Parts: sequence; structure tokens; C-alpha cells
Amino acid sequence: MKGTGARRLDVLDVFRGLAVAGMILVTSPGDWMHSYWWLQHAHWQGWTPADMVFPGFLVAAGVALGLSFPRDLSRPGTRAALWRRVLRRVVALILLGLAVNLVYSLKMLDHAPWIDFPGLAVVRIPGVLQRIGLCYLAGVALILAFPHRLPGGRIDADPRGLLLAGAVLLIGYWLLLTFVPVPGYGVGRLDQEGNLAAYIDRALFTVPHLWPLGAVQWGGPVVYDPEGLLATLPAIVNVLAGILAARALRRAPEPVAMVQLLLGGAALIACGLLLDPVFPIIKPLWTSSFALLSSGVALIVLAVLAGALESRAVAALCTPLRILGTNAVLGFVLSVVMAKIGEAPWVPAPGGPITPQAWGFGIASRLFADPVIASTACALGVLGIVIACLWPLHRRNWRFRL
Repeated sequence: MKGTGARRLDVLDVFRGLAVAGMILVTSPGDWMHSYWWLQHAHWQGWTPADMVFPGFLVAAGVALGLSFPRDLSRPGTRAALWRRVLRRVVALILLGLAVNLVYSLKMLDHAPWIDFPGLAVVRIPGVLQRIGLCYLAGVALILAFPHRLPGGRIDADPRGLLLAGAVLLIGYWLLLTFVPVPGYGVGRLDQEGNLAAYIDRALFTVPHLWPLGAVQWGGPVVYDPEGLLATLPAIVNVLAGILAARALRRAPEPVAMVQLLLGGAALIACGLLLDPVFPIIKPLWTSSFALLSSGVALIVLAVLAGALESRAVAALCTPLRILGTNAVLGFVLSVVMAKIGEAPWVPAPGGPITPQAWGFGIASRLFADPVIASTACALGVLGIVIACLWPLHRRNWRFRL
């Protein structure tokens, strides 16, 4: 029988694995023209289930951080040692994120040389792992800035301080985007090009270092990055939601903690939807309404998983997610590498070499008449390959840690 601590870690692993699985399914279709709507991001305003995946990963990062407390930081050198580990992890995430972006920028050719390196001048600087690193850093800083001191010199997260910090971040972000004038565009614009966050990213990183698909229309000029710098501020709230969720899981009996997560998640969703008319839900801008909505969805999913995993049958069915969750970052990186390899036209075909993506979609199309089902089957195949690659590490309890 697993102890309480082991059950919490198991729930976290499955939850984190679900987030990574969602990322892979969204980014690995057999054909980009054929995909279920819920596996596609909203173009700008509004949201779909796919938009909840990355925020869920941030909430998972917050849960992991929250479960690492309380800590004894009263002894000499312990606080400095904690900051060294935190900064080392943040730097590693940022560097790994830049490496992932470099892989994205490579061009896969059908002649020698097989890989064309376009140069550092066009490598994207913001990214998923970079945002995770910055939000994790902010989460640690806010826990230590608002400590709940326990007997024996231990420090835990103070929920009142974190709630206050979250409110300041969300309100402050709304004030910035609503009332700060953007040179050449005016005040209060929330479109792709004229908002303050996009303007800062273009000025700070320059357009060649932004997301290549960040255009108003397909093939148009790049004007924004969905993981930009200013929009990281409200994303910190997702991590704070995870920290508070972990605190509930640690301090309350499991049934009580599940109810707290469900009620908290429902309240956050309601707040996000009520705020939508004032500050619209826009995932690429990570508006305050989106941060609230996505945090609430993640908390409800976490609560449902915590209850479902009490069943041995469900726990067994969730083994693939557990394998993904124990090495979540590595699984994400593997999926990126596979996606890039899938673009290279090296598979022999009667009309000339084709890409593995096209080859796989062709096979799936012969098995499934519906192209959307065939495309999704290819994404499931990529997910299965990633899980198979991670399975030997899971068996040996090896975790890729930064």
C-alpha cells in the first residue's frame, strides 16, 4: 500500500504525463490540415481544450514545487544552497529551451547536406521551457518572500501571501495592457500586432527571434510570440495555483483536499469567464482571464485524477501517463526531435522520397477512411514511440532532472 507522500507523487506524475501527452497530440498530427477542433489552438481570442495543455504543465510545476515544502532554511548556508539549485535549474531549462528552438529552426533537406543550419540570427528566443523556468523561479521567490514560518525553523508557502501576489500580477497585467500606450498603435489594443506584450517582444528580441508562425495571417509578417516576456507575468499565477494545490494535498485528508481542489477550480473558472468581457480570454497573450480559467481547469483535472487513481484498474490504465510524467521534460524534447525528423523527406516512395509524417499518414489513411481519425492515429503513434523510449528509464526509476 502506498503511503500518502507516494500517492501525491503518483498523482503528480500522472497529471504531468497527461500534460505532456496533450502537447504531443496537439503538435504531432499526421496532417496539419486534418485535426479535431479540440486538438487545435484558438487562433487568437477564445479557447479550446488544446489551450489548456501548457497551463496545466505550469500548474504541475507548481504542484511539484509546493510538495518540496516545508523546508528547514534556518541553518547557515541552507538558503544559499537552495538558491543555487533553483538558479541552476532555471538556467538549464532556458538553455534546453533554446536548444529545442534551434532544433525547430533546422531545415531538413532531401539532398546533402541533410540538415541546413540557418544560423543563430533566426533562432527563436522565447519558448515553452524558458517560460517554465522563469515561472518556477518566480514561484520560489514568492514562497520565500511570503513565508509561513513553522516550528523548528521550517518555512512553508503562505496562501494569503501567494493569493495577494497572484492578484497583483493579474490586475497589474490588465492595467499594463489596457492603459499603457503602445508607440504607433495607441492604448488598449489586444490584437496580435498592437498589444503592449507583442511590442515589447519585437523591441527586445527583434522579429527574427520570435515564433515563426506568430503572424496575423498565415505566411504574413511575424508580429508576436505566444511565450513572450511580459505575458510570463500572468503565467506565474498558474504556478501559484499549483503551489496552493500542493499545500491542500499535503495538509488535508485526501477527500477534503479533492473537494477543495474542485471548489477552487470551479471558482477560478467562474472568475475567468466573468472577466472575459472585460479582459478577453486570449491564450497567446495569456490574459488574466485566461490564467484564471486555465488554472481552474487544471485544478479540476488534478482533483479528478486524485480520486480516480484510488482505483487499481485506473492506476494501471494510467501507467503510460506515469511513464511520461516521471520524465516529462525529456518526453517533450523527444517529441520535438521526432517532429523535426518527421519533416525530412528520406522515406523511399514511387514518386520520390517523402517525409516520415507523410508516410505514416498514408498508412493510417489506408486503415481509417476519415482523414481526421488517420491524422490523430499518427499523433497517437508518436506518443506511443515517446513512451516506449522512456519506458526503460521508468523501469529503472531513472529521472531526467535539470
